[in-house]
Amino acid sequence: MGRRWLWPWKALALILLIAVNAHAASTIKVGVAGPLTGDQATLGQELKGGAIIAVEEWNAKGGLLGRKIEIVWGDDQHDPRQAVAVANKFVNEGVVGVIGHFNSSCSIPASTIYRDGKVVQLTPASTNPQFTERGLWNVFRVCGRDDQQGGVAANFIVRKLQKRRIAVLHDKTTYGQGLADETVKALEKAKIKPVYYGGVTQGEKDFRPVLTAVRLSDPEVLFYGGIYPEAILLTKQMRELGMKTVFMSGDGVWAKAFIDIAGKAAEGSFITFTPDQTKIKEAQEVIRRHKEKFGTEVGAYTVYSYVAATLLFEAIATTQSTDSIKIADHIRRTKWKTALGPIQFDKKGDVLVSPYVIWEVKDGKFVELQ
Repeated sequence: MGRRWLWPWKALALILLIAVNAHAASTIKVGVAGPLTGDQATLGQELKGGAIIAVEEWNAKGGLLGRKIEIVWGDDQHDPRQAVAVANKFVNEGVVGVIGHFNSSCSIPASTIYRDGKVVQLTPASTNPQFTERGLWNVFRVCGRDDQQGGVAANFIVRKLQKRRIAVLHDKTTYGQGLADETVKALEKAKIKPVYYGGVTQGEKDFRPVLTAVRLSDPEVLFYGGIYPEAILLTKQMRELGMKTVFMSGDGVWAKAFIDIAGKAAEGSFITFTPDQTKIKEAQEVIRRHKEKFGTEVGAYTVYSYVAATLLFEAIATTQSTDSIKIADHIRRTKWKTALGPIQFDKKGDVLVSPYVIWEVKDGKFVELQ
């Protein structure tokens, strides 16, 4: 009697398994990874928004290879260990490509998992040079590199601000320390050695002890390699300590939250980032659709995420294949017309042209300096 009761349950389980497999076969899965929750969730949401717009656009015209595109989300919480777990999950679920990760400290360890799993990875935002310097066939970035960004920062400090007493802090991450070190290298080429160099820890709330030590070196400029949550506290606590030092940082601080929360303490800060996306003709439709769907303006890397996803989809459509080698080869050898303008990749997976400019926080807004 008991065994007869098991048969209906076994049959139901078999039907569910068939249904799940049929669904998987009917969609093309794409992974999107970044800090979707936690203190850097704003940045993760930028990647998420751009990817959603790209997927909806392609699904509206039939998807890829006769199948709809399905997003598999990966929340790495800007933790390298979590990023590896996300990467393994993506490979096991059979994604054809990954948009992400955001942080270099996550993109780099995850990339080897994707390489071994034969998955193409396009990061919209990871700028550390090591991401593409290791000879991996499967990696691309649609943004620039920290050695480019650091050179622009150093040039601005020396030539435009005409300052020579520079303190340098970083957040001890692959991105933050990498950007700080590239800026130091560029400063040293100009015969300038930082008067202070040190690190802070992500997640800490009181930076007054390290800022007190920085103040003793009497810097004219404090360059910070890191992300906006710590930059907010650094600028506020600098001003509380009476420091008049100019604050400067990189793309990880180009976030509305930096200005909104730091307030007056952020005024006069300088940030390295790419040119104003709202002035790029090709980006206007993406910006409009983002505002229409989410009710907000695009973030620093929303359009970059959209472009990364679009390149992946176009490569699949053109090659008529989900074979990662064919996809990667097509991405690398194609001259692309994108929402960021023309893009072409070198053998490493870096874009051939990546302009960085200086932005200033002025009257509560980011203003691009000409």
